[in-house]
Amino acid sequence: MSRTAVKDPEVNIVEALGQVAKEKNIGMDVVLTTLRSSLVQAARKYTGIQKNIEVDVERDRGSIRAFLRVEVVEDLPDLPDGINAEDALVFDEKYMLVEQAREYRPSIQPGETLEHEIPIAGFGRAAIAIAKQSLTQRVREVERQRVFDDYRDRIGTIVTGTVQQVDRGDILVNLGRTEAIVPLREQIRKERYRQGDSIRAYICDVSNNAKGPQVILSRTHPEFLAKLFELEVPEIYDEIVGIRAVARDPGFRAKISVSSRDERIDPVGACVGMKGNRVQAIVRELSNERIDIIHFTEDMQVYVRRLFAPAEVRKVLEVGSDRYVVVVANEDLSLAIGRQGQNVKLATKLLGKELDVFGEDEFAELPDAERRAILGEPELVEEAPAEVAAEAPAVEPVEPTVEEPATAQ
Repeated sequence: MSRTAVKDPEVNIVEALGQVAKEKNIGMDVVLTTLRSSLVQAARKYTGIQKNIEVDVERDRGSIRAFLRVEVVEDLPDLPDGINAEDALVFDEKYMLVEQAREYRPSIQPGETLEHEIPIAGFGRAAIAIAKQSLTQRVREVERQRVFDDYRDRIGTIVTGTVQQVDRGDILVNLGRTEAIVPLREQIRKERYRQGDSIRAYICDVSNNAKGPQVILSRTHPEFLAKLFELEVPEIYDEIVGIRAVARDPGFRAKISVSSRDERIDPVGACVGMKGNRVQAIVRELSNERIDIIHFTEDMQVYVRRLFAPAEVRKVLEVGSDRYVVVVANEDLSLAIGRQGQNVKLATKLLGKELDVFGEDEFAELPDAERRAILGEPELVEEAPAEVAAEAPAVEPVEPTVEEPATAQ
């Protein structure tokens, strides 16, 4: 049977699909598979039968051909045991009764294969439009999935976009391939953005919904500060200097502890940079957020003192495994605590343990019981007086004998 290629300008969309695949960065195989599936549905609607229809697309010639290809039988064969409904439908589509097959080829006999070309041009504009719509939808779905997979792999990185609009406090950001959102809770409170402004933020989550990938950005996440240091400090990028912990009060103050694998490199100096240029670039990015950079050490006594510098720490008392009592000079108490307890809160997050801070006089004047409770020491228990023994029988007093002092002769 000869196969005449149908090449009609109305239905020859292979070239256009190639352009779509290139623009959307989608594999041509995915596009062609979707096209074949769409045209199969259109052909079934055109022929009015739910049988096996195959579509051949010749990319080089830009032609499309559709064929009805079934095995002709006198009676439909029994379904195999254990077959599910979907496979049963595919199984049934492979066969056609001889009476129906003879409508396409009068001389056909049971056991032969019917191969009948379906004129695509006869599908009609409506069927072709449905095929194109289905293809467009599939391309959109593939593109969304690719964007979702791409940004899901980029969670934990920094991106730069353009503010598209501010909606009820949330900032919608155009990232080029998709739209992202900076929820109000993830914004630095004192910052204000307008449409067209450039914004840099941290990808903290990616979800996939009916409208496409939803990228959640944050400017308050502690890791945003860590990633900014990684961008500004080559020693961190090269893993010579490591970030041990980060704590933030976004837009106001932050603490970051760092250590060095190379004893010759000062981790704090590397983060500060020449004349403070490295840390100042980060401070400007975060709307003048004050940043304390602390040299990490395994010696907790020294580390806790560094957390409260420049306040003078007089004592560091370890209470159990998860709490420290810090006694500072009287004049440095407000400095150690910070505005509304900010410094203590950040130090607690950085240390990962509870901190109680006292002034030197305040701690000394605490009642003994309260001080012991703070330090986790047991209370002193006074011993009860011993029980009085049973009375002994009365004994008559004996007059004492007083010896006269010896007189010298």
